[in-house]
Amino acid sequence: MTDLNAQLLAAHAAGDHLALVALYAQAADGTADVDAACFFLTQAYVFALEQDAPQGAALRARLAAEGREPL
Repeated sequence: MTDLNAQLLAAHAAGDHLALVALYAQAADGTADVDAACFFLTQAYVFALEQDAPQGAALRARLAAEGREPL
């Protein structure tokens, strides 16, 4: 996760919000902790919404599957 943390920090520093969508989704995939995964998915979803990224619908569906977002 250290490399992913470095990538997240670099993307934040660069203001690369599209990269943050993918990186936060990757962080969600990399943890077995449902609460942590949902936190990461929420971050990815927010950045996707801000960028009108196509991943938004899939991220919302993943959050809904965990009871974190109504569909």
